[in-house]
This record gives sequence, C-alpha cells and structure tokens, in this order.
Amino acid sequence: KSGEIVGIAGVDGNGQTELIEAITGLIPVESGTIVLDGNDITNASVRKRNEVGLGHIPEDRQKHGLVMESSIFNNVAIKEFYHPPFSKHGILDADYLEHYAQDVITQFDVRSGEGIYSLAGKLSGGNQQKLIVGREVVSDPELLIAVQPTRGLDVGAIEYIHSQLIAHRDKGHAVLLVSFELDEIFNLSDRIAVMYSGEIIDVVKTEDADEQSIGLMMAGVKQKEGAR
Repeated sequence: KSGEIVGIAGVDGNGQTELIEAITGLIPVESGTIVLDGNDITNASVRKRNEVGLGHIPEDRQKHGLVMESSIFNNVAIKEFYHPPFSKHGILDADYLEHYAQDVITQFDVRSGEGIYSLAGKLSGGNQQKLIVGREVVSDPELLIAVQPTRGLDVGAIEYIHSQLIAHRDKGHAVLLVSFELDEIFNLSDRIAVMYSGEIIDVVKTEDADEQSIGLMMAGVKQKEGAR
C-alpha cells in the first residue's frame, strides 16, 4: 500500500521472478487480477503499466535495465520519448530530453566521463544502477518494484540506493522490494511477505518478526496463530 515498503523474502527460485514478471507485464497472468491505483492492469501493456504509475528496477541491470551500447541520454529517454513534453506530434524535443537526462544524472549522482553522452556500458556497476534508479524514480511512480537493487554494489552505492527507496516511500508511494539478503529486507521493509514454492505463505510486520521466524517460513514452515 502507499507509504510503505513491502519486502519479499524467500530462497531464490520460489516464484519471485514469475511474480514480478506478471506484475510488470513480461509474462501473461493465468488467473487473478492486478490493480494499481484503481486501474486494472492485468492484461495491460508494459507501456500502459508505466503510464498508470508502475516503476521497475529489474534484477539484471545490464540485460533488462539498460541498453549497454547506447548513451545515458537514450537510456533515460527510452521510457518517456513517445509523449509530451518529450515529443510533439511524433517529433522528439531533443533539447527538453537533454535537460531531462542531465537532471537525472545530476540529481542521482551518476558519474560518467562524457556526461549524458557516455555509453551505459562504460559506467561502473554502481553508476549503472543509479542511472536506472534515477530514471524510474524521477517519474514518481505510485508503485516502485525493486528486484535485487544492490546486488554486486559497493557499500557507498548500497547506502545510496537504500536512501532512494526510503525517500520514495516517505513521499507516500509504495515500494515492493525483492531481495535474497535478509539484512536488506529487515533494514528497509515495513512489512515482510514470505514466498515459498510459488506462494506467499505469510505477511508480517517487520517489527514483529525476527530472522529465525522468517528463515523457518522461507523453508516452508508456517507460523502458528498467536506465535507472532
């Protein structure tokens, strides 16, 4: 819900990937309904989901998050280019896009040798991730999905990404965090949903949970009523 971070805890391979792909429109939904801010997006295109307020920081930043052979400018523009004020009557407003991309790398401290015209593939892992986070957060999505957002990053980049997720929550938006690091789940989440064998087996307030109880649920052991 708005104004909270929900962390999905679980051993890798228990359905987290399929859940996120269904929510983001990368695979069809076989049953059930997905509603975002009052909009039924169950069968909506990826673009439509973006338009109604879905942001996505994917697990693999190089495979699914960025076009590595393209510039920062293009990687920022790729999500917004098709509508005003980024384009008018099908013609890109290059000046507006240039300023927009510059604002993203300045605001989110993306460091590069040639500014917005640096190739994404030439950036460090931390700067690649900050670029993705900036592109997704700057559009102010109602729901931001972050999958393994700090994997492979140094301490400084991890702290920065965490601060951005918390800031997005504090603006009244919802964040869905998927991480295989329990410390990250506990440090960021207001509530924790545990996935096992393709199902959410329980959702608990972080303040009422501990690593032992979450670890047991991750192994498929359900909590008894009143044990929380």
